[in-house]
Amino acid sequence: MAEETLTKPANLLPRLRRGLADSVGEALEVVLRLAEEEGRTLYLVGGGVRDVVLRRGHVDIDLVGEGPMASLAEKAALVLGGRWVEHRAFGTVTVEGQDFRLDLAMARAEKYARPGALPKVRPASIDEDLDRRDFTINAMALALCGRERGRLLDRFDGMGDIAGGRVRVLHDRSFIDDATRILRAVRYETRFGFGIEEKTLALLKRDLAYLDTISGARVRHEFLRLLAEDEPEQSLLRCQELGVLAAIHGALRFDDELAAAFRRTRRAGRAAPQPEVHLALLGTRLSPADAEAVALRLALSKRQRQALEGAAALAELVSWLSRADARPSQVVERLESYPLAAVEACGLLAQQSTAKRMLRRYLGKWRYVKTSLDGRALARLGVARGPAMKDVLRLLKAARLDGQASSREEEMKLVRGVLEGTVELPRTGGGEG
Repeated sequence: MAEETLTKPANLLPRLRRGLADSVGEALEVVLRLAEEEGRTLYLVGGGVRDVVLRRGHVDIDLVGEGPMASLAEKAALVLGGRWVEHRAFGTVTVEGQDFRLDLAMARAEKYARPGALPKVRPASIDEDLDRRDFTINAMALALCGRERGRLLDRFDGMGDIAGGRVRVLHDRSFIDDATRILRAVRYETRFGFGIEEKTLALLKRDLAYLDTISGARVRHEFLRLLAEDEPEQSLLRCQELGVLAAIHGALRFDDELAAAFRRTRRAGRAAPQPEVHLALLGTRLSPADAEAVALRLALSKRQRQALEGAAALAELVSWLSRADARPSQVVERLESYPLAAVEACGLLAQQSTAKRMLRRYLGKWRYVKTSLDGRALARLGVARGPAMKDVLRLLKAARLDGQASSREEEMKLVRGVLEGTVELPRTGGGEG
């Protein structure tokens, strides 16, 4: 980090402004002007200051001031032609318009009744607000208006830790109070190329068991934020090394092979959303029972749970997909009940060239195959509605996939054969093997 950055915090103000979109910068100026008219000082806090120092481009505008923010937010929304929303439980207000969003919070102190509990909050000074933060690099505040404008509050030497590339907690009970900070420590370490400071690392290892005090929803939130990083495999490898994954659930694990598959998801076009593919890749290392338990621990949504559990179940079919005599129709019938994310994950990991080819063809072509004849056309040809019609549609789709019918006329010929008894319908229950 350049010496100028560390010794002249006022240089951060023009750097902040240059990094903002015009609409955001203009909205921020309105809020700051209104705050000055009220005789208030607003601070850019936490990750926003850190990212300005690190020149990371996009900056989240999280503003903190002493006292309630609602009246200031209401005035700003009126001037900007936007709207404001108050979140009383947290003492925060959001001002947003078509092209901007600013978060304003009342400075507050926190007290944890027990490990893992959500904190009780009370109004406080800006110094006390910084005292409650997770890491020194997030415990800085830059005054944006008033007589303090340009002053950097850095009571814990966050600038020194940025210069030294360190992730350091503020106090020894940090991970006990909120064990989600364990996941955050790893995420910041790998995102910025930092190292977890020696004492902080010892505290992290000591307090791994406190992850059990955190609700599934909160663990899921932090875990998904980790998966959303540019290179999440780096954080996951570090979590594996430190025992973080095992502390979340004993069956969770990550390895170099999975890391390579994560990298491949960024190079290849995806059939499913990336977070679901990531969860599915993790699911390939789990038994179906363990996948169900992990989904429960993380309080996953229905789609997320299906991706994780589907991959665990599908992994057991990969050996069947390696059969050279498996027909496309059999492959489709086996795979179409699984989430796309699960199929994609297994395709990314498949070692057998035949299985890999089957999975890729399913994702890229076979799952899109449709018949020319639909239910109404079959009814006009004399096929009774109900189970028999479903079986005829299955027959036609299989014929399309296996190259036995390539036109509407050839499909109609098959239907006539069924009605005349010369073509046998497929047995209900799926492909062979």
